[in-house]
Amino acid sequence: MAVDGDPVLEVTAAELRFAGEFALDAVNFRMFAGEVHSLMGENGAGKSTLIRAFTGALRLESGKIRLFGQLVDFPNPAAAQRAGISTVYQEIDVLPNLTVAENIMLGREPRRWGFIDWKQMRTSAAEALSILGVEIDPASRLSSHRLATQQIVAIARAISADVKVLVLDEPTSSLDQDEVAELFRVIRELKARGVAILFVSHFLEQVYEICDRITVLRNGKLVGEYLTPQLLRIDLVQKMLGSDADRIDILNAKQSPPMNRDGKTVILRARGIAKRAQLPATDVEVFEGELLGFAGLLGSGRTELARLLVGVDAIEAGELTIDGVRRRFRKPRQALNIGLAYSSENRRSEGIIPELTLRENINLALQAERGWLRRIPQRRQEELTASWIEALDIRPTNPEGSARHLSGGNQQKLILARLLALAPRLIALDEPTRGIDIGAKVEIQHLITDLVNAGLTVIFISAELEEVLRVSHRILVLRDRQIVATVDPNVATIERLLSLVAKVEDDE
Repeated sequence: MAVDGDPVLEVTAAELRFAGEFALDAVNFRMFAGEVHSLMGENGAGKSTLIRAFTGALRLESGKIRLFGQLVDFPNPAAAQRAGISTVYQEIDVLPNLTVAENIMLGREPRRWGFIDWKQMRTSAAEALSILGVEIDPASRLSSHRLATQQIVAIARAISADVKVLVLDEPTSSLDQDEVAELFRVIRELKARGVAILFVSHFLEQVYEICDRITVLRNGKLVGEYLTPQLLRIDLVQKMLGSDADRIDILNAKQSPPMNRDGKTVILRARGIAKRAQLPATDVEVFEGELLGFAGLLGSGRTELARLLVGVDAIEAGELTIDGVRRRFRKPRQALNIGLAYSSENRRSEGIIPELTLRENINLALQAERGWLRRIPQRRQEELTASWIEALDIRPTNPEGSARHLSGGNQQKLILARLLALAPRLIALDEPTRGIDIGAKVEIQHLITDLVNAGLTVIFISAELEEVLRVSHRILVLRDRQIVATVDPNVATIERLLSLVAKVEDDE
C-alpha cells in the first residue's frame, strides 16, 4: 500500500525510562488513514509502552505526539478517546451483565428530560453495529454472545465514539478460524471508512494477511518501518531478534526427544470423567515425565479436560486415579496438596497480581499452602525469589519491582516460578506462550522441556499446532469436546494434525 497524505497519528523522538533504563529510546512512529498497521517486536521491545504513551496511559519524558498535525498531550486514556483514539484490549473490556446497547454507549448514554433515553440508546448502538455490517440485537445481554461477538461490540463502542485511530491488542488470540475471518471482514470495513488501525498480534500469518505496513521495535529502539509485501517473513523475524537471529532455527527444531514409555509409571489415569455441559465421558492416561500435548480449536474441550484432570474443576462422573489411588477433588487446593498444578491461559485475571512485587507473586501460592498464620520469613522469601529469578531468567531482576512492568514472556515465567515453588509433580500449562513474541516463545519452550527432562510431568495446551508438535512426546487431538486421535509428533506432519483438528477424516 502506498502512503498518501499526512499521518493521522505521528510520534517523534519518543523517550521514556523505567527504573533508569530506556523503554523507548528516540522512537518514531506514524499511522495513516485507511491503513492497517502492525507493531512488531519481542516482549520488552517497547510496543506496549509506545501504545500506552499515545493512548494516554503513560506520559513521555521527551518527544512529541501529533494527531492530525496538532500537538497533543493526553493526561489519561479518556482524553485520548475523546480525541478519537480507542483501544480494544486482548482481555476485552466489556460488561457482560449489561446489554449490547449499554456496552456500546457506556459513559455516553443519551438522555431525555434527565433520564436515559433507552430507545435512542438502542438506535445509536444499532447504527454503530450496522457500520460494521453485523446484526446483533442491541437489547440482548452481552453475556449471551460468544467472545468474538463481544469483541465486535467493543469495536462498535469505539466506532460510536467517532474513532480515528483504533488499536486492536491481540484481537485474535482467543478466536477460532471462522471468528478471525469475521473480525478481518470488520477490520477491512473500518479501513475502507478511513480509520487508521493498529493490529497488534504475534501471529505472523495474520499480520501478513491483514496489515499494509509493519513497524519493528527492538530493545526500545526503532528498527524500521516497512511495507508488508516488501518484507519477507524471515527478514521480519531477524529484525525482531537482531543479533540473536540464530534462534530462528530453533523454532523449527524438535525440542522434546522421543520418549520411551516402556516401564514408565502412569502417574494419572482418568476413566469416563465428565462434567455436564463441558465434557462427556473421557479416558486419559498421563505417564510420569511425559510432555503430553493437547491440540484442538477453541471450544474443542482442551481446557475443560485439563482443568478436570488437575482438580481445578470437580468431575461429576467417572474415576480419576493418581498413583493408583482414586481421587475426587472438591477444591483445587486438594489437588495442589498432592502435587497437581494448573497455569491458566488468562494471565491477567487468573495469573499474576500486577499490584504485587515479583517476590510477593512468587511466594503467594507457597504462603497460601502454609496458611497465613505461618508466615514465610522475609529472608526465606528473598532466597526463594532470587533463586527462581535466576533459574528462569526473569527480567528485570529486581525482586521488589512491580509485576505489572514485566513483559508478557516474563509474566509467564513469574507464574511458572510461583507454581514450581510448590514442587508439583504434574502441571497443566494452558497457552503458556500465547501473546508473547518469538524470542520469548523459544525461551518458554526450552524452559518447559528442561523441566520435563528434570522429571516434571507436563500437560501442554496451545492453539499453535506447530508448537504442540515441536515440544510434545505425545499429542491428544480434541474436537467437539472429545478426544478423536492420539498422535506421535515424531512422525506426524502439521498438515496431518491440522486435518485431525479441523474435521473427521473419511479414512479414519
